Amino acid sequence: MHLVSRLAAAAAICLSFTAPVQAATDFDRCPQFFAQGAVPQVRSQNLKPRALCFDSFAVLHSGTTKTPVYVAERLNAEQVVDAQDEERTNRFFADARLPRAERAELDDYKSSGYDRGHMAPVGDMPNATAMAQSFSLANMVPQAPQNNRKSWAGIEKSTRKYVRRAKGDVYVITGPVFGAAAPTTIGPDQVWVPQYLFKLVYDSTTHRAWAHWIENSDSAHAGQPITYRELVKRTGVDFLPGVPIAE
Repeated sequence: MHLVSRLAAAAAICLSFTAPVQAATDFDRCPQFFAQGAVPQVRSQNLKPRALCFDSFAVLHSGTTKTPVYVAERLNAEQVVDAQDEERTNRFFADARLPRAERAELDDYKSSGYDRGHMAPVGDMPNATAMAQSFSLANMVPQAPQNNRKSWAGIEKSTRKYVRRAKGDVYVITGPVFGAAAPTTIGPDQVWVPQYLFKLVYDSTTHRAWAHWIENSDSAHAGQPITYRELVKRTGVDFLPGVPIAE
């Protein structure tokens, strides 16, 4: 299964770690969010990718799905501790850096039955500016409400718990996975609803990597993490190109 799989007829989208559509230089303003500066290389005929840098995370956004392709963070114990005292703002906003035709709007999520699910979570944000930025719709996917508030929230908390114990930087890449059939969409702008979500965790000190993988449904429960190799197999994407990984 590809991260954004082939669609019947209309919009064929395929992700791969070869022939990147975005150069690594697109993230020149925020290479710190990628282990060893290694940016996942994504190929697609119709992804409409745009690199966005925020204070505490980076987004590769798709103007086709109107969601992130992935969101990258660099976390450490100090940052996670600082984030504990930040007050959630809940001020969601459409990201004006994206063309109007390529972005989600607030109306898309109204009465949709889906939460605005953060990919870089509010619980990771170490200061007020980062907290405010995390409510950009460029950082959101339509997420099943119980999934977002329970199972996925548990994955986010367990990741922060690990980071607090880690001896150095931990790199996290989070994103949606879309099914092979024509996607479910929400709102006038037809924001794509993911079938699955993943969260990749890479400890730069131990070189260990693993990923959480969960169906985007209210009944889904977080299972055991999968290996990095399995994540690459399921998505077709090498998220850590050239980065040493302990087997």
